[in-house]
Amino acid sequence: MKSPEIYQSQFPAMISRNNGGGRRLSWTVASDAFVFFSGAVAALLLVWTFSTFSNPQPHPPPNFDQPDSDPKSSVSVTDDVGCNAGVNGLNFRYDPIDPNFYDDPTLGYTLDKPIKNWDEKRAEWLKQHPSFLSGSEERVIVVSGLLPDPRVRHLLQQRFTPPQMHTFWAKIPVVRAAMLAHPEAEWIWWVDSDAAFTDMDFKLPLQRYKNHNFVVHGWPKLIYEKKSWTSLNAGVFLVRNSQWALDFMDVWSGMGPQTPNYKKWGEILRETCEDKSFPESDDQTGLVYLLLKEKEKWGDKIYVEGEYYFEGYWLEIVETLENITAKYNNVERGVRRLRRRHGEKVSEGYSALWEEYLKDAGYGKYSWRRPFVTHFTGCQPCSGQHNQMYSGKTCWDAMQKVLNFADNQVLRNYGFMRHDLLDSASVSPLPFDYPA
Repeated sequence: MKSPEIYQSQFPAMISRNNGGGRRLSWTVASDAFVFFSGAVAALLLVWTFSTFSNPQPHPPPNFDQPDSDPKSSVSVTDDVGCNAGVNGLNFRYDPIDPNFYDDPTLGYTLDKPIKNWDEKRAEWLKQHPSFLSGSEERVIVVSGLLPDPRVRHLLQQRFTPPQMHTFWAKIPVVRAAMLAHPEAEWIWWVDSDAAFTDMDFKLPLQRYKNHNFVVHGWPKLIYEKKSWTSLNAGVFLVRNSQWALDFMDVWSGMGPQTPNYKKWGEILRETCEDKSFPESDDQTGLVYLLLKEKEKWGDKIYVEGEYYFEGYWLEIVETLENITAKYNNVERGVRRLRRRHGEKVSEGYSALWEEYLKDAGYGKYSWRRPFVTHFTGCQPCSGQHNQMYSGKTCWDAMQKVLNFADNQVLRNYGFMRHDLLDSASVSPLPFDYPA
């Protein structure tokens, strides 16, 4: 299956790696540092590029204040060696002088500025930027936030979101703003700060979602029969960059703290989902409510994914990691080609080869396939206010194991690995033909 194009962030605590032409996601986690995607609070946008490239002196931008002698003329921007600026054929400098939605003074990035005809506006922008047309259906932007020090929270959070849209609600205005900032992307992918990618080879099955606009991990039986607020997890979701999504988020955010009906919505959501124990209106229960009460309007375009670890609960994953590693090693011992050393840039071919040997591994719980995303729900690594059903040490040890498990997949291409997943400080060189 063809993998999506994923923009990668240049984030200080993370070393991003670009494999297979920017189509596969992996990174190295620094020792003793926990790097998670996207917290819901201070809403920092992490925009991921395809690879590192030089930055020669930029050409001056077009002058929009003075009329061009030929307003319809096309500006072709090239770098100093005559090549179109950009990576993988994408021209990151070229912006024609023809007007588009960015020139509309009435269009705003905030929730109080409704947007209409967004699909047409996006299509027109893509026509003006033809280098982004190819592959646009599978282009994904990862959006993340980070919980900052409380002393600077207002400097970060209020820059992107209304002050009232705090905690888990902050993700909606940020995702909405990302849609406008990245019309070249078909999908916006929100991943919470307490989640980590733990299979560097897995590719989002975007073809499965071709008729849907929103993807969330959950269990339909728990949604429609049990009406449970934990029947899905809103901490990781894919949303199509579309008018449908903008309309949906307008309704969804209408249950949030910026509305005068916030307290009332808390009561409504507790009445709808009787297992919801806290009084505040929250985004997750709000999503369950929309599936239950407005299914005809929104449900057909929402895909509730439960067939693989779109996000998986860490407690049912962490104790399986050694067994998963052993299973993969056993396969490699019998297949010389899989354990062959290779350049990181060609790893995607090896990922495809692995699929032949993972047919019987299954997906999700009880599978020996690597979990795609491991979610530390309840551990609260940013605030430290973990669920009292387990200790802080339990969370800490589990996070070390999971992140080192993911890190080993990247270190392998550099000839190293951590043999003890609880020892982040020790990295050992691998012998030739490992693990034969």
